[in-house]
Amino acid sequence: MVQGLARLQQRWRRIPQRVRNAARDAMEQSAEEMVKEMRSRVNRISGDLSESIGWTWGDEPAGSLVVTSYSGGDRGSMVITIYAGSKEAYYAAFVEFGTVKNPARPFFYPTYRALRRRAKTRLTRKINQALKGS
Repeated sequence: MVQGLARLQQRWRRIPQRVRNAARDAMEQSAEEMVKEMRSRVNRISGDLSESIGWTWGDEPAGSLVVTSYSGGDRGSMVITIYAGSKEAYYAAFVEFGTVKNPARPFFYPTYRALRRRAKTRLTRKINQALKGS
């Protein structure tokens, strides 16, 4: 259980809509950037795995590798989920982590780790600009 969650949610509701919109825009921009980079790093044999990489607000499709990014507020509206894998690309985890017969060819988590600082900086900058009214 998270301590202070109710207080955080109460404070979040008092933040002006322009600040929430700025946060959403920054999160979407970062998610697009991560998805584009992940797609460029994945080995394109059939294209199914590359096409399965995406992002959504809220929950991921079933059977996907997931990175979830939170940005305050109520969980349903401010959660971006970046995912890879689908019914056709069920092997996403096999590529990322490897198998007994095939070495790992990570594309998902290294991209996330490489870009998360940029995403956080972008989010902070956009929120601060919105708070200042720019």
